[in-house]
Parts: sequence; structure tokens; C-alpha cells
Amino acid sequence: MRSRLAAASPWTRKRVAGEIAYVVVLSGTAGLLYAAETGSGARGGAIALLVAVLSLTRRAWPTTVLIVSSALAGTIGGAFALLVCVSWSAGSRIKRPARALGAYAAGLVCYLLAVVISSDPEDLGMSLLLTATLSGGPFLVLAVVPGLASRYRAQRHNLLDALQRHNAQLVREQVMVARQARLMERQRIAQDMHDSLGHQLALIAVHAGALEVDPELKGRQREGVGILREASRTAMQELREAVGILRDGVEAPQPGSEDEGAGPSTARVAASVDKLIESSRAAGTKVGLHRSGTERPLAPAADHAVYRIAQEGLTNAHKHAPGAAITVSLRYEPDSLVIEVANGPAPAGASGPAAISGGQGLAGLQERARLVGGMVHTGRTPAGGFRLAGVLPYADGESPARPDGATSVAADDDFRWQTGEGPAGDGGAVNGHRSDPQKEFAAIMSSKKNVALGCALTAVVLVVGTVALLVWGVSKLIDEVEAGVIPASVYDSARIGDAEADIRDEFPAGDSMLLDGVEEDGPPLPADAVCEHFVDDEEDIVYRFCFRDGKLSAKESYPHDI
Repeated sequence: MRSRLAAASPWTRKRVAGEIAYVVVLSGTAGLLYAAETGSGARGGAIALLVAVLSLTRRAWPTTVLIVSSALAGTIGGAFALLVCVSWSAGSRIKRPARALGAYAAGLVCYLLAVVISSDPEDLGMSLLLTATLSGGPFLVLAVVPGLASRYRAQRHNLLDALQRHNAQLVREQVMVARQARLMERQRIAQDMHDSLGHQLALIAVHAGALEVDPELKGRQREGVGILREASRTAMQELREAVGILRDGVEAPQPGSEDEGAGPSTARVAASVDKLIESSRAAGTKVGLHRSGTERPLAPAADHAVYRIAQEGLTNAHKHAPGAAITVSLRYEPDSLVIEVANGPAPAGASGPAAISGGQGLAGLQERARLVGGMVHTGRTPAGGFRLAGVLPYADGESPARPDGATSVAADDDFRWQTGEGPAGDGGAVNGHRSDPQKEFAAIMSSKKNVALGCALTAVVLVVGTVALLVWGVSKLIDEVEAGVIPASVYDSARIGDAEADIRDEFPAGDSMLLDGVEEDGPPLPADAVCEHFVDDEEDIVYRFCFRDGKLSAKESYPHDI
């Protein structure tokens, strides 16, 4: 039982406080009213305990509690508050419409039976049909209407939740489609770069190699052609790395691969910073290198960013502060790699070629670092030099996170994680077929619409039926009241000895509940006589007509408090 109660809804602090308030109000009201009605405190306490139990279990067993509460409300007037509360809970928790209709129908039957059983037959004074009609109206108003309102509210919330889920799914699909479009465009650019620039660089390398072995070249010229050939090979390798990054961060080709060709690998990793420093030292610049911490692997794109930051820092120092000392630092921090290139102010009188810059180097570095989850800082040093530093995350065996939180999606695998064709447990697809979100949402909308229309039609039918039953019941009640009422002129015109048939023609037809017990308040009935009693239509006076042998033998009038 405890597990059933806990599974119905979570028992938060707010829920516990609300349940305590419900129990105190509902059980206290029912117990006090019943104790005042019966004059027994023990009975009032028992009813209060029963109402408390029903209130606490209304969410776990909505159908059973609704039926029991309906029967209790038909017996005890103080249980109507419980019936309203229980009906509100049952309306949203009984999912199947047929089951809900059966529960409320059973509750109405139990309520009417309880009303009839608990009432004194002599106090009813009217037909069972009229009694059921007048007693069923309160049940429809206090039980069925709250249940329908609660059911409509629950269906509305479910529809809003479905709309929100569908909207979130559309947003996710839009992000994925945009991501797929970007990947396809990057692959197209990479292919164009490989086909056009790769071909031209290969031709340059071939012609430079042929020119290098020309016997007519002198030593100085041969050395320049060799540098040109090596530069073309380096440019070719850098082009391959750029193409690999455009193809969603694939690693650069390793030594010995088909695309690599002869010679050592020039992959732009953090270790290649040493070659940059050696080239700068060969040009006559004083460059220092400092490493600290334990080396850890970086993602391919981050590795490339380390090289580019070092390259950009050294290039800027050569252009803007020729002759200044340069310091390159690689610090392997616990969570990231910090690369820093700092140079001092240019020596007095130092001069160099005019700096030619496109003004895009630092901006490109910042964007490159941002894409791999890092950052770049630039600024002047206290000594008057310049400092360029980058902070880049480690790979740790995982791909770097995207700035927008999206993951890369292959062209032939764009929505598998949503349709259930991905890893097990994702859900969505059945037997390998992709689900259609539009059809699924249309089905949800259709079911919710049908339920809402059913609730609305049921409410209209109940309201119209209740009004019709009440009108019919009131008309029948008026007819019963009029059947026991006559004007004073009928009593005054009657004479002792008049024929019984003539006098009865003036009497109304039918029985009336107003005449129950009125003969007991008047004088003793005459012996061997048949008497009829009626009430005056304006005053609280009872008229008695007694007949014997087909004639009026006596008539009397006496006051009566109705």
C-alpha cells in the first residue's frame, strides 16, 4: 500500500503540507457535522477517520475512492466536500474515458441508493423517480462537473507539453540540419582546395626538383631552388592538414601514409614548435624555449592551433620588433596547455624590412582557439614588449566540444539518434524504420482533440440533462403540492348531506406530500367514515371532509403548521 501511495505522486514537502490541510478540513467538517446530527462523538470521530483515509488514498485508487465517497455523500451531508475533492483527483487520473464514465455512473448509483436507504420512507412523501431526480442534481454538480473540469485541465496540460516537446524537437532538427549543411560545405571547400591548390603545388615541387638537378645552375642558385622545392613540399603538407581540419578535424597523415611521400613528416603538432624556434635562431634572433609540466595529448585541431600561435607570435616579433629577444613557453597545466610568445622592445637603431600585414592574424587565432574550446590573449608587457598567449584544452581521448553544444553529424546519419537507429535505448524507431515526427504530433493532436471534444460534449449533455431533470422535477413537485391544496371557497360551498361525487369533482387529482400526517393534528376521525384532507392555498389551515353512505357527513377546519 505504501508503494502504491508513493507511486501515485511524489510526496514532497509541499504535497505533505497540502495533504495535512486537506485531511484536517475535510475530516473535521464531516466529523463535526455528523456528530452534531447524531449527537454521538464516537460516530463523528469514526466518520472523520474514514474521510481522512479516503482523502489520503484518492490518488492511488481514484475509482474505488470515488465510488465509496459517493455512497458516503448520499448518507452524510458533511461528506460533499470530500466528494468534490475526490472527483477532482479522479477526473485527471482515470485515463480511459470508458472507465471514467463507468466510475461516475457507479458513483451516481451508489449515491442514489444511499439517499433512498438512509431516508425514512414516511419522510420521502414522493415517488422514487422524483426523489432520484432531485437528489441526483447535487451529485452532477458537485461530482461530475469537477471531474470534467479536472480532466479538461489535465488534457490541456498534456497538449501544451506535447507542443513544447515538438517545438524542442524542431529546434534540435534545425540545428542538426544547419550543422550538416556546414559540414557539407566544408567538405566541398576542402575538396576544391585539394584538387586545385594541391595540383599546382605538386607541379611547383616537380619543376623545382627538375630545376635543382640542372647542371647549368651554380651553387647559390641551386641552394635557392632547393629552398623553393622544400617550401612547396611544406606548403603541400600544410594544405593537407588544412583539408583534414575542414573535414571535421581528421588527423593529419602520419609518416608512411599513401599521401605522405618521401621525407620526414611536418605535421603541425606542439612538438614542431622546436623547428620554428630553430628557424628563428638560424635567422640570428635570440629565442628561448621553456617547457613545464607533464606533456599530454591534444586534439588535432588544438595541436594545430598551438603551432599557429607560436608561428604567429614569432612572425609578429620578427616584423614589429626585429632584433628583440623572444621567449616561447609551453606550460602543461592540469586542465589545459598554455602557450606564450613574448618579445621585448626592439633595440635602439634596429631596423628591418617594412612590416606587411593583412591585419587578420590575431583575429584568426582567436577564432581558431574558440572553435576548439580555448582562448587567446594579447597585450603589451610591462617592459614595453608584446605578449601573445593561448589556452587550449586537452583531448583526453574525446573530441573537443562544439561552441553551440552540437555534435558532428555525417551526411548519411543525420537523425539516427532521434529516430532510434542509433545506439540501443535511444528509442524512436521500430524494426529499423524511422518515425515521422509530424505524423506522431498529428496523432497526439488528434487524440487530444477527440478527448477534449468528448469532454465538452459530455459536459453539454450533462448540463442540458441536469437542467431538464431539474425542470421536470420541479414541475412534478409543484404538481404534488397543488394536489393537496384547495381554495377556501370549496370548503365554504360544501354542505352536510351533499352528494360525495359532486364534492369530489371540486377536489384536485393525485396525492400530495403536504398531507402526510395532517390528520394526526386535528380532532379524532369519525367512526365508519372516509375522510379527505386538504390545505388552504393561502393560510396554514387544514380542511377535512368526511363521507358516509355517499354523502358528506362532516367537515372541519383546523390550523396546521407545515
